[in-house]
Amino acid sequence: MKGGTRGLVMQLCSDEKLNQLVEDLQSGEPNGVERLSSLLQSYPDDPRIVFMMASMLASQGDLVNAHKYFGRAIEIAPDLHIARFQFGLFQLTSGESNAALKTWALLDTLPEGHYLKLFATGLRHLIRDEFDDCVRLLQEGISVNDENLPLNGDMQMLIDRCRDQLAVAPENAVAEETSEEQSATSILLKQFGDGRTTRH
Repeated sequence: MKGGTRGLVMQLCSDEKLNQLVEDLQSGEPNGVERLSSLLQSYPDDPRIVFMMASMLASQGDLVNAHKYFGRAIEIAPDLHIARFQFGLFQLTSGESNAALKTWALLDTLPEGHYLKLFATGLRHLIRDEFDDCVRLLQEGISVNDENLPLNGDMQMLIDRCRDQLAVAPENAVAEETSEEQSATSILLKQFGDGRTTRH
């Protein structure tokens, strides 16, 4: 896992040990959760491990604790950009769009053309129901992101949902079929969030 720990003085897990754990978790090792918990006890202030725990808890549907660990990760390392982006995405899919916008604010300091900056900007358009601009920027981000390929899959899923929404005529909007007022974007994000939880 790259970057985001510049200037930290706390003890960090070795890259070798951390990369081995990532490989084991990706391979579906049955005791992966226990190993991650053990590593977190040894390195409680390593933001990369805190972020990994947040991601795992989110994938398991433990949203309260996932929120806590995401927040802790960017508190320890504000420049751990992937954690900041994922926390904002987590907030967005949890219905906290204003919180997501605040979380993503520091991503604007990234260089022009950085994939996380493009993704965050695209999702800002999504919040405003600007689906065409959202799709364009997410596609641009995917085209330059060769660092985090699983994230490309998530963004492609959102693109597909946006295209589905664009294919729906305004007079057939989903809000007319529901008993309470919901924007097309809120429904799309809920579906996306549910899809991420079930596939990880």
